[in-house]
Amino acid sequence: MPLFLLEIGFEEMPSRFLDNLVQESRQAMEGLLTQAKLDFASVRAWATPRRLALLVEDLAEMQRQEVETITGPPASKGYDAAGNPTAAAKGFAKGQGLDLSEVFTITTEKGQYLAARKQSGGRKAMDLLPEACLEAIKRLSFAKKMRWGDLDFTFGRPIRWIVALFGDQVVPFEVARVASSRATRGHRVMGPGPWELAQAADYLSALRDKGQVILDQAERRASIMEQCAKAAGSVGGRPIIAPSLLDEVCGLVESPCVVLGAFDKRYLDLPREVLLTSMQTHQKSFGVEDANGRIMAHFLTTLGLVPKDLGLVRKGWERVLKARLEDARFFWTTDLASSFDAWLGKLDSVIFLAPLGSLGDKSRRVEALCGYLAGQVKPEITLELGQAGRLCKADLVTEMVGEFADLQGIMGGIYARCKGESDLVAQAVTEQYLPLGPDSPVPASLAGALLSLADKMDTLAGCFGLDMIPTGAADPYALRRQALGICRTVMEHGLRLDLGELVDQALKTYGQVAWKLEPGLARAKLMDFFASRLKALFLGQGRSPQVVDAALGAGFSDVWALRERITALAEFSTRLNFDSDVQTFKRAANIIRKQAADLKLSGAYDRAGLVEPAELALADAWEQFRSQFDHLWLEDNFSGALGMLGELRPMVSSFFDQVMVMCEDQTLKLNRLNLLKSLVDRLGRMADFAALQI
Repeated sequence: MPLFLLEIGFEEMPSRFLDNLVQESRQAMEGLLTQAKLDFASVRAWATPRRLALLVEDLAEMQRQEVETITGPPASKGYDAAGNPTAAAKGFAKGQGLDLSEVFTITTEKGQYLAARKQSGGRKAMDLLPEACLEAIKRLSFAKKMRWGDLDFTFGRPIRWIVALFGDQVVPFEVARVASSRATRGHRVMGPGPWELAQAADYLSALRDKGQVILDQAERRASIMEQCAKAAGSVGGRPIIAPSLLDEVCGLVESPCVVLGAFDKRYLDLPREVLLTSMQTHQKSFGVEDANGRIMAHFLTTLGLVPKDLGLVRKGWERVLKARLEDARFFWTTDLASSFDAWLGKLDSVIFLAPLGSLGDKSRRVEALCGYLAGQVKPEITLELGQAGRLCKADLVTEMVGEFADLQGIMGGIYARCKGESDLVAQAVTEQYLPLGPDSPVPASLAGALLSLADKMDTLAGCFGLDMIPTGAADPYALRRQALGICRTVMEHGLRLDLGELVDQALKTYGQVAWKLEPGLARAKLMDFFASRLKALFLGQGRSPQVVDAALGAGFSDVWALRERITALAEFSTRLNFDSDVQTFKRAANIIRKQAADLKLSGAYDRAGLVEPAELALADAWEQFRSQFDHLWLEDNFSGALGMLGELRPMVSSFFDQVMVMCEDQTLKLNRLNLLKSLVDRLGRMADFAALQI
C-alpha cells in the first residue's frame, strides 16, 4: 500500500511551538484516519522551523466496508393490528435510505424492535483525505496565532506551501489560499528549491539531498551535540550542554553548523553563572569547560547554514558576546562596590503588591517566618536563617539582576558570599525560588528549603487574603506552582510541619493589612487550595482517586505523613479482605458522623457499663490493640496500623450483628457510641473510610 505525505511549509515557527505541533498533528491524523475507517500501519511526524511533515505508511486505498444493524422503533409501533406498516416503520426505512422490504424485526432485552442492516464504507481514500487534511490542520493549537493579509484564518505563522501526496497522486485541497501540490522547498539558502516530488516515497531523500534539511529532530540534536563535542575538544575542553537550550537550538535550525568562538580571558573573573547566562540566554550559545569544570574562554554557537566566510561570522558572534560580557563586568564591579544595607533600603521603594506593601515589607515578613520555621525544625540555625530571609530579595535591586533577571536569587547567593555571609545564608538565598516547576528540583539544603517555604507561603497568604485566588486557567501569580512547590519541598525534605499552623503564622506576619477576605475565610480557602494541589499531585503519580480522597479526608496538615499514609493505603487496598475491612469500619464511621451532631461524644467509655458479650469482646480487643496502634502511629508505621484492621474486623462485625447500638437506655447507648468513637477517632487518623467506595 502507498505512502501518504502531508507537508505544511510556513515562515519560521518559534522553537517552543514545534514539539506540540509534532504531537498534535500525529494524534489528529491517527484519529481522523481511524474515524474515516482507513487502515494504516503508522503515522510519523517531524517539525523544523519551516515545516511540519507527516508520513502515513501503508495507507489503505479504500475504506473498510462494514455492515451495521440499526435499531428503530418498537415493533408494536411499526405495524398495526392488521400487520400493515405504520408511519413509524415507513419513516424509519426512509431515514435509513432503505426500502421498507429491507426492514426486519429483532428481539432485544427490552423487547422486539424494528431494525435494518446498513452497509457503510467502501469510499476511496482519495475522496476522504482532503477533508482529513483540512481537519488535521484546524486542530493544531498555538499559544499565539497570527492573521495575515485579509484572510479569515489564523495559524502560528503564515503558510507558504502545502505538499499532499498519496502515492504519486496529489491530494487536492486549499488552506489560506494555498493549494496543495507536489512541490516542496528545502533550506532557505543552501537548497531553496522548489522541487516536484514524483511520489511521496521520494520526500525524505529529496529533502536531505537536494534541500539540505535534516528533518528529524533527534538527528539534528545528535548532530549539534557531536559537533559541539568535537569543537570543544579541539581546545581541550568539553561543552556545557543545557538540555532546555539544546531543545531550543534544535528548533531554530534545519541544518546545524556549530562554530567555536573565543572571548578575552579577563572576563573569566565573572561568576560562572553570569558567563553562562550571557552565552545561553542572550546568544543561544553553549559554554565550554575544562576537565576540572572550570569555564574556558570559549563558546559554541549553532548556525543555521554553512557560511562562505566562517571567520567573518565567528568574529561577529564574538563581538556581540564581548558587548554582553563587558556590560556584565560593569554590573559586577558596581554591585561589589555597593552593600546589602544600601540594597535593603531600596527595597522599601519597590512595591510587592500594592495592598501588601513593598519588597522591604515582604523581606521582613519572610525573615519572621524563617525564624518560626527554624524554631520548628532546627532551632540552632534560627539567626542565620532569619538573616537569609532578610537578605533574600536584596539582589532584585542590583545592577546585575536588573539586566539579567534570570539570575535573581543566584546573584544574591554569590553576593552574600562575597560580602562575608555564611555558606548557610548564601546557599539558602541561592535556592529560595526552587522548585521552579513540577519537574524542577527542590532546594538541596535544609536552609534553602525553609526559606523557599517562607517566601512562597508569604505570597500565598497575601494573595488569598486579597481574594486573588486562581480561577480556571488564570493564575497570574503562579500560586498553583508555589503551593505545589511547598508540598514537594516538605515531602522531599521529610519536614514534619503543621501546614495549618504555617498558614496561620503567615497571615499573622501581615499585621494590620486591610484584607478583602476575613482571615479565617482566607485560611479555609487556602487550605482547600492546598488539598486540591495535593490531590492533583498524587493523582498525577497514578494513585487511586478513592485512596487519595480517603487519605486527604483524614487530614493533610502533616504533608509528609499524608504521602506515607497514601502509600500504606494503596498497599492495603490490594489485600484480600480489603472490601470487608473497609465496609465494616465505614459503617462505624457513618454511625458516629450521624450522631455527632446531636450527642456530645468524647470517645471515653466505661467498660463496666457494657453488658453484651459482643461489645465486651470488642472492648477487650480494642484495649489490647489501642496501645499497639498508638505505638505504631508514633513510629509512623502506617502499614502496620492498617494491618490491625483485619484483626479487629471480626469483633466489630460481631458487635454490629449482635448489639443494638441505638437502644432505649440512654446511658448504655452513649457508652456504646463512645466505644465506637474511640475506635473511629484513632482509625480516622489513617483514612476517611467513607471515601473508600467499594
